[in-house]
Amino acid sequence: MATAVKICGITRVEDALAAAHAGAQAIGLIFYAGSPRQVPHAVARRVVDALPAFVTPVALFVDAKSIDVERVIGEVKPQLLQFHGDETPEFCEGFGLPYIKTAKVRRGVDLIQYARRYTTAKSLLLDTFVDGSHGGTGATFDWALIPDQFPLPLILAGGLNPGNVADAVRRVRPWAVDVSSGVEASTGIKDAAKMPAFIRGVRNADV
Repeated sequence: MATAVKICGITRVEDALAAAHAGAQAIGLIFYAGSPRQVPHAVARRVVDALPAFVTPVALFVDAKSIDVERVIGEVKPQLLQFHGDETPEFCEGFGLPYIKTAKVRRGVDLIQYARRYTTAKSLLLDTFVDGSHGGTGATFDWALIPDQFPLPLILAGGLNPGNVADAVRRVRPWAVDVSSGVEASTGIKDAAKMPAFIRGVRNADV
């Protein structure tokens, strides 16, 4: 199985195109005011319009109001939604688009039970729990905390970078991996060399 790659926290058209040319299957656009990688709607729409076929634009939200999600859907035209906060299954299902749900991993969290709450999600994204943060921290979690048998396709996130992603893919065998800060030149600006290096690491692990 070829592991899919999502590059998140895209804020510029040129970074989105570089990610696509490097081989990413999806790019993430953040619509959360607490993130330094938040992207204006107009820029996000230019990114979506510039993407080639078969590269999926994903809109990421953290405990947003329904009206704000609907506005992004109307103005930006994402193909997939990602909910990174405490959204209920009913909320996530309410927008007529497929969605990913994020779980913050730490000891004591029952990931199987969490996944069973979100049976309509296309995947469950596992990220590192950092108190007061909603991702993009560059911190990994203990991959041994991931159950062997899982009811949803897994997307692995949290502190991945070109140096550790091959080991992560070999050990976890996720459906996909998600990276943001690990391929940046500076916050919100992607590194044109790190993105292909990251994807090469994924492909080497798939062999």
